[in-house]
Amino acid sequence: MIRTIEDLRTRLAEARSADRPGGAARVALVSTLGALHDGHVDLIRAARERADVVVVSTFVNPLRFRTAEETAAYPRTPDADADLLDDLGIDLVFAPTAAEFLPAGTATTRVSAGDLGLRYEGRTRPFYFDGVLTVEAKLFHLIRPDVAVYGERDLQRAFLVRRMIRDLDFGIDTILVPTVRAEDGLPVSSRVGLLDEADRRAAAKLPVALEAAASNADLGVDSCIAAAQSSLMGEARIHLEYLSVVDPETFLPVDDGHRGRAIALIAATVGGHRFIDNAEISLR
Repeated sequence: MIRTIEDLRTRLAEARSADRPGGAARVALVSTLGALHDGHVDLIRAARERADVVVVSTFVNPLRFRTAEETAAYPRTPDADADLLDDLGIDLVFAPTAAEFLPAGTATTRVSAGDLGLRYEGRTRPFYFDGVLTVEAKLFHLIRPDVAVYGERDLQRAFLVRRMIRDLDFGIDTILVPTVRAEDGLPVSSRVGLLDEADRRAAAKLPVALEAAASNADLGVDSCIAAAQSSLMGEARIHLEYLSVVDPETFLPVDDGHRGRAIALIAATVGGHRFIDNAEISLR
């Protein structure tokens, strides 16, 4: 576990200068909040396939949270994370403290996600994507990866990071890895294990809603949304935050005349825990 920026730079320089048959080492970044699970394992394996050196960050980013209490409450499993990353043969694990990585605390320079950062996930957490992009930009600056790997479950994050890479000329390739799902269809995440049995059954209706949207895509966007909403009716444990269909090229809501690829997005709170999911659909 590398704790300081100075050590990170030193170890990266050593890794890049090592003799390799193919020339300079290709570096991949997988940025996480720790509390690693099977979804992260898939990201790491995808990174390993595309790079000589894999860097995994496990920094719990306080800029993503509303309060210090929320940051402190985020699950942390450092020993299990270390064992998992060791088993996967990860080259470098960057796990700085908040004081090391953000010495000014939350009163730091921010990267703005713009108007799109205030939609969907950003609607109830307007600070969230600015915080995500700020830390991601700093990781890019420090690590200078050739490729960064993201999961499709966090599709809005991936879209905004890709746009930032383009707009700020970071010159980094991005890879999207399909969502890892449990047997009941829920995306694997640290929050799923916190649900009791009844809440778990309720939460499993969220991917069912996305399936209903996809099944009605040939009837247009209004029918997609109506079908998804109908599949959730009567489930009092689900508190729906948003259900939208967006254009994958702009991440803005599609209009009635949209045809072709689209993304159905859903977010809801179940048992006090928040879940997001998405599915690609084809509007005709």
